Amino acid sequence: MSSLEPSERGDLPPASYDSSGVPRAIAAPTLPRDRVWLHVLLLVLTFGTTTLVGASSYIGFISDLGMRRVQVPASVVLLNGLWYSVTGLAILGSHEMGHYLACRYYGINASLPYFIPAPWISLFGTLGAVIRIREPIRTKRMLFDIGIAGPIAGFVVAVPALLIGMHWSQRIWLPPRIPGVELINLGEPWLFQIVKWLYFGAIPKGADINMHPMVLAAWFGMLATALNLLPLGQLDGGHIAYANLGRRANIVTYITLAIMFALGVAVSVNWLFWSGLMAAMLFMFGWRHPPTSDEQDDLGTARLLLSLFAVLMFVLCFTPAPLAPSDLLGR
Repeated sequence: MSSLEPSERGDLPPASYDSSGVPRAIAAPTLPRDRVWLHVLLLVLTFGTTTLVGASSYIGFISDLGMRRVQVPASVVLLNGLWYSVTGLAILGSHEMGHYLACRYYGINASLPYFIPAPWISLFGTLGAVIRIREPIRTKRMLFDIGIAGPIAGFVVAVPALLIGMHWSQRIWLPPRIPGVELINLGEPWLFQIVKWLYFGAIPKGADINMHPMVLAAWFGMLATALNLLPLGQLDGGHIAYANLGRRANIVTYITLAIMFALGVAVSVNWLFWSGLMAAMLFMFGWRHPPTSDEQDDLGTARLLLSLFAVLMFVLCFTPAPLAPSDLLGR
């Protein structure tokens, strides 16, 4: 092994050399390790809270939204709650594992998914799932692939769930008001409306669809996909926008937030809640997307086509009237 001359080793601190001028071995930085027990605990807790939500949804389903009295053993109700919980966790898990596996492919240190239980929120039983990317993403192609892998993986699971769940759903006639029941207007994404029309045609006035619990899980998956694909900051859509537009994506962030506020004024006041939530996220994590080392490089035709597919996914999962905070809290 040859030693370096002083003039050739100015990039290393003096403490990196011994008295004879030979570089000392420098230990590689220790990368954080996953606390597997924590990931498993959060998954188990989220499985429990979502199964309880699924059980409640199943009772509503078999009772025609509370219009019929039913007596079903608790074990049967909980077992059928799995239609919602397993489907919902599969959608969320696929989304996050898409990001995780893309990070592993590029050698970027990332955590396993953290599932977030939410027992105080009765509508979904979870606030979703996240992974932590522990080091910078160096290039636009890495950023694009990691950003889009999650929405595609979740969407691929959500669509069959929607089709199967809608097949098991039923059209029912509703009285003017169901005693003791306050129906929640979920806000139907375009894909949801298309699939509902394919199965049931035009829904006459006074009728509605009694949704199977799997449909609720698919709907939640579409909501998560649409929100993640918003071209804002460090959301998945923000990563995709930055990979395509470079620093101009920061302007897209401001425009998107302005459009959300405008929708809150002109279309649905619920958008004011979501736009405020997104603005708070941007204040916490920064309005500008972290730069990459190759802002001027072209992504190539294949990734451009995938970008268009991301836009299509967003349009199909978008709803003009999203949930209100009171609906999220189960009222």
